[in-house]
Amino acid sequence: MPHVNGLRCKECGTDYPIEPLYVCDFCFGPLEVTYDYDAVSRSISRASIERGPATLWRYADLLPAGASNAVDIGAGLTPLLKADNLGEVLGLDNLWIKNDTANPTHSFKDRVVSVAATKTLEFGFDTLACPSTGNLAGATAAHGRKAKLNTMVFVPHDLESAKINMAAIFGSVILVRGNYDDVNRLCSELADERRWAFVNVNMRPYYSEGSKSLGFELAEQLGWRAPRHIVVPVASGSLLTKVWKGLREFTDLDLIDDSPTSMHVAQAEGCSPVARAVQEGDSHPRPVVPNTVAKSLAIGSPADGYYSAKIATESGGRGCIVPEEDVAAGIRLLAETEGIFAETAGGVVISALKQLAESGAISRDEETVALITGSGLKTMDAVADSIRVTTIDADVRSFDEMMLGAVA
Repeated sequence: MPHVNGLRCKECGTDYPIEPLYVCDFCFGPLEVTYDYDAVSRSISRASIERGPATLWRYADLLPAGASNAVDIGAGLTPLLKADNLGEVLGLDNLWIKNDTANPTHSFKDRVVSVAATKTLEFGFDTLACPSTGNLAGATAAHGRKAKLNTMVFVPHDLESAKINMAAIFGSVILVRGNYDDVNRLCSELADERRWAFVNVNMRPYYSEGSKSLGFELAEQLGWRAPRHIVVPVASGSLLTKVWKGLREFTDLDLIDDSPTSMHVAQAEGCSPVARAVQEGDSHPRPVVPNTVAKSLAIGSPADGYYSAKIATESGGRGCIVPEEDVAAGIRLLAETEGIFAETAGGVVISALKQLAESGAISRDEETVALITGSGLKTMDAVADSIRVTTIDADVRSFDEMMLGAVA
């Protein structure tokens, strides 16, 4: 892959070869893929991208795995929808929803796992594994089956049943007593002992690059420009950092003009270390014990918390802390206005967007994108108490009585 140089520590700058590594031997900083942008610039253009497949692999020149043997089940190029109805409610005239519920396993995690699974085959591993808060489990199990790999996914024991079942239909699911941080520690130990590809542990530098495709798609779908604001649900913080990196790469390669984009952090009150750090001006988010209905965001010690807080602050973004009772309200608001059923992370994003609009942090005419990263079908329990249905007899009289009662 001539366009990939290798890995580099984000802290001390030490370079490493293209291997399944994720931590610097010298300073224990995280490793990130580096590219030969001169080589990329000679092969990439708006036209070449537009001729590419209708998946994230249209951006292969800026991904760390080979497209020719990609583990591709259709992730990426999801709808970017003009949200006029929601915008009318919130007082925003230029609002867009990036609907990643349309991915194969109904979350943005298909993007990162498609890249990680492809790299797993390139490295010659036979087992694809992960610790997960839910969405990653389903994406890992599905892509593992497509790649004919053994799969092993580890999730907290109290995860939503829909997410457990979705992953289990594809492969092996292990329930671990504890929260996500406990699960992650276990998988880090297993990654040291077994030659398995843990997508978000020893494969993390490659895996995380898949999230850049969200930034690439936003720019392409908006007519080759970056939006003024992006509202991002934050768990580990990797998604926010990579969407930002994708926009910067497009800018540096002259695919889009250089324009400011504020990256806003959206977290639920029960697990909001990054949003709180941005609000309080702290450089390093303080770890917390998660206690939130938004389980896909329940990472109390976020691996990329420092970097996501830094980008949010430097880009002029805000840290939005959403009260737990407003998570379901955000889900309902998006469903009632735009016909999109989001999971709890989406409810957090929409309620955070509401905060930003009401505070004036986003002006009425500024182009804004809200990232909806997973389907509400996976978190039905979060809205069960607010759903009301009526049963009638199979006759007109019963229907009319129901209608009269509704009017009264």
